[in-house]
Amino acid sequence: MQKELDHFMIGRSYGGNQEWFSNFMMRLGGCAAETACDSSVYFAREKGITQAYPYDAQHLTRKEYVEFSKIMEPYLKPRRSGIDRLDIFMDGYGRYLRDRGVTQVTMTGLEGYESVEKARAALIAQIDRGLPVPVLVLMHKNRKFRDYNWHWFLVNGYKTIDESHTLVKAVTYSEYQWLPFEELWDTGYQRKGGLILYDTDPVEI
Repeated sequence: MQKELDHFMIGRSYGGNQEWFSNFMMRLGGCAAETACDSSVYFAREKGITQAYPYDAQHLTRKEYVEFSKIMEPYLKPRRSGIDRLDIFMDGYGRYLRDRGVTQVTMTGLEGYESVEKARAALIAQIDRGLPVPVLVLMHKNRKFRDYNWHWFLVNGYKTIDESHTLVKAVTYSEYQWLPFEELWDTGYQRKGGLILYDTDPVEI
């Protein structure tokens, strides 16, 4: 079984990129804000929730995306320990959505200490419903995932190999990579990240 959600392009870039941000700290630690920005563009383009993105989501430009990051920054501003908990992301992005008058989007967190079976089922259910999944990884003992240490990113697709092996399509830095989800979830550390599960009310498009 395989499913991939439509994603947006900005020029030749697959989604946004925190390296574009004009603020040094946002370039360094703005992955949560980028994940929220990409989510907002997706909601505007694919779910008809146009208030989520303040510009024209059907005609995206890098300049406007960078301006958008400045709007998002106060809600998910990088800090000393990073946006290192699910509730920090949900609080910040939730405040942004409310300020934009978006009432159709709600969020719940699935913590990293939950079983891989529960996490895999939740992620697949979200993608099947047409909803991307923000993922937080803190420290990971497997060097295969060193680029995802202390990092937020979106997952917008999956491939089920068998009952215990699933690949997920991780989107970050304007690229995507297929990662083995079961290995990704098993960080080897007691303190873990987790998943954000979106829900949306239907909108007349």
